[in-house]
Amino acid sequence: MKHKPESDENWDLLIRPQESLLTLKLRDVWRYRDLLYLFVRRDIVSFYKQTILGPIWFFIQPLMTTLIYVVVFGQIAGLSTDGLPQLLFYLCGVTFWNYFSECFSKTATVFRDNAHLFGKVYFPRIITPLSIVLSNLFRFAIQFSLFVLIAVYYYFQGKAQVQLTIMLFPLLVAMMAFLGLGLGMLFSAMTTKYRDLSYLLQFGIQLLMYATPVIYPLSQVPERLKPVLAWNPLSPIFETARHGFLGAGAFAPMDLAYSLVFTLVVLLLSTVIFNRVERTFMDTV
Repeated sequence: MKHKPESDENWDLLIRPQESLLTLKLRDVWRYRDLLYLFVRRDIVSFYKQTILGPIWFFIQPLMTTLIYVVVFGQIAGLSTDGLPQLLFYLCGVTFWNYFSECFSKTATVFRDNAHLFGKVYFPRIITPLSIVLSNLFRFAIQFSLFVLIAVYYYFQGKAQVQLTIMLFPLLVAMMAFLGLGLGMLFSAMTTKYRDLSYLLQFGIQLLMYATPVIYPLSQVPERLKPVLAWNPLSPIFETARHGFLGAGAFAPMDLAYSLVFTLVVLLLSTVIFNRVERTFMDTV
């Protein structure tokens, strides 16, 4: 007597081999949106849980970093701030940089940090890096509100002004999010096999910050070094943000278009590699 194979309709969930390496499994992400929400909430709460000051740390961290930059780079090193108040100039750079670097660094270790979870239960792996980007977006919104409050104070003093490029703000945030997500997924996939890259990560992010106009304006960079910095896709993003919100910095549409294309290429490439490694990473991690 032969047993008939059970129909697919008898099961609540079917896990089939992935058909394309380019897919982000957005339909599965929507099905597991409750899990995505729980991951985002976990990341936000774990940041200040069991701390005395609680959510105030969201404000203390960028403020302390900004004050140190004012003392070290503004007062001691005497770096130019394009005529802007030093507090406002560095707070703008710190706020935007924190968002990108947090998305990049935390996504880059997602396979290693969640290996114990990935090996026990199935869910779309892309949810974990997406939750990191979303939880950091929440943190960025809080720190950005602090920046806006201080910026408004200087607006009324006539030391800063708003430009029409402020309308590009959603695009700039999306580019930082996708670039951090793409580079992070790329590193995460590669570090499952080459652990050396995990040692390079933090060191590399620090070097990338100095190659980005976070603590100095692009106008003060020597002409011979500008072609080198032009390859950095973050430079147009930071300069455009500073131009839109503070009235300083340079807005170059072609440079921003280059950043956008670079971001999309990195996101596409990282999606292919992430999906490929996802199938076998438990054997190597």
